Amino acid sequence: MQRVCFTMRLKPERVNDYLTAHETVWPEMLDALKASGWNNYSLFVDREEALVVGYLETDDFEGALAAMNEREVNARWQATMAGFFAEGTAPDSTMKPLAEYFHL
Repeated sequence: MQRVCFTMRLKPERVNDYLTAHETVWPEMLDALKASGWNNYSLFVDREEALVVGYLETDDFEGALAAMNEREVNARWQATMAGFFAEGTAPDSTMKPLAEYFHL
């Protein structure tokens, strides 16, 4: 199982809106994530820095990303979320994976 941690940058003025949007993640989006191999998936936020930190476990991260990119619901979700992010593009294209250097 591959452990993946990544960061993404929010627009500081949109942090609360972004968090509110995640209170009601579409059921079909949750189903797509699970079916695409996104396991034990969590998102964390540093409000002051407008920083999102994501963590997931998967057999194949590139494959899990590719599987999500094939799903229509993901395209709709990414378009909805883009306005919250500093880059103003689909959030999944802004993921910055972090290198794991220690695990207990």
